[in-house]
Amino acid sequence: MNEYLKNLNRLEFLLTFACSGQCKHCSEGEHTAVGEHLDGNIAAEIVRKVAKNYDISSIMTFGGEPLLYDDDVYKIHETARDLKIVKRQLITNGFFSRNEQKIHIVAENLAKSGVNDILLSVDVFHQEFIPIEPVLSFAKAVFSLKIANFRVHPAWLVSETSENEYNNKTREILVKFNEIGIRASSGNVIFPKGNALKYFREYFDLSIEHKSPYTEDPTNVRAICVVPNGNIFDRNIYETDVLEILDKYVPK
Repeated sequence: MNEYLKNLNRLEFLLTFACSGQCKHCSEGEHTAVGEHLDGNIAAEIVRKVAKNYDISSIMTFGGEPLLYDDDVYKIHETARDLKIVKRQLITNGFFSRNEQKIHIVAENLAKSGVNDILLSVDVFHQEFIPIEPVLSFAKAVFSLKIANFRVHPAWLVSETSENEYNNKTREILVKFNEIGIRASSGNVIFPKGNALKYFREYFDLSIEHKSPYTEDPTNVRAICVVPNGNIFDRNIYETDVLEILDKYVPK
């Protein structure tokens, strides 16, 4: 086993950069509504191979908006469920369709596929571009299925407790979900990168270095992320077996 990956316990699949929103706080910058996405069958095979060789206890699918490619999401989580990986997480903005029947079918399929942890991105930044009604419909459908760990997951500007016009509007939106029994996570604080730096520069102290909260220690990697084109550690799963990529990883 690669000594730099001896504590690897989490697999993340950034399924697509395509998104149904155009959020001004997004660290990834501008998104399109369609785009490249990770093949669910290949991703499921990665789960099988890596879990056989490493003690994987958690997987996550996210985007972009992963439910634009819901069939691929199911394949990944079904595999994780069958392998008894404990935490099977999805991050979604909840807007992939306006059709009530489609919304309910997707919610049911997520439950069937074994997703047991859902973070629903809801805040003033998402709702500037995403209508609240289909998101509430999705939230109610998921809530009715009693998926174990389901929360709305807001983004905060400066901090969760900071008083500014954006945070205040986010708090108003969260009330709509709290009224139907859906609690909120602590969320995340917006990081100055991409759109966030473009639109909210004045809220950041740029005289200091801002480190991404998602940065891994390259000498003690606990989570790896597969991006839509299949890259891991600057190598590609469509060209090289994932276990070879992990075995030959050396921190830069």
